[in-house]
Amino acid sequence: MKIHSILVVDDDENDQFICEYTIRKYDPSIRVLKAFDGMEALDMLRQEQTPDAIILDINMPVMNGFEFLDRYAEEFEQHAPVVAMLTSSHLGKDRERAMQYSFVKSYFEKPLQADHLRVMADLLGA
Repeated sequence: MKIHSILVVDDDENDQFICEYTIRKYDPSIRVLKAFDGMEALDMLRQEQTPDAIILDINMPVMNGFEFLDRYAEEFEQHAPVVAMLTSSHLGKDRERAMQYSFVKSYFEKPLQADHLRVMADLLGA
């Protein structure tokens, strides 16, 4: 299935740039939304139509990825079809914790790659 919109949540401008570049190279028609922390992402999701996918970093100021997942689970009845963690964390405990949320479908290590987007598109079609 085709991805129409992705929300990228990451506090690092370089990582945001790499994500947007990779997404545009993969499919220039995908709408890319950006938030620099979990709180900003929640504010956007309250105002925007739910994106097809959310790419979420773990370590961010204001509200980290896990805090975002907790609030997202509590506040929203309808979740993005694919929520993927994209992080530099190699810790198995972070992966296990993230995958405990029913709406988290993938866990990738940075940087974002076209293969990650293909996996996400496949998950949309599942």
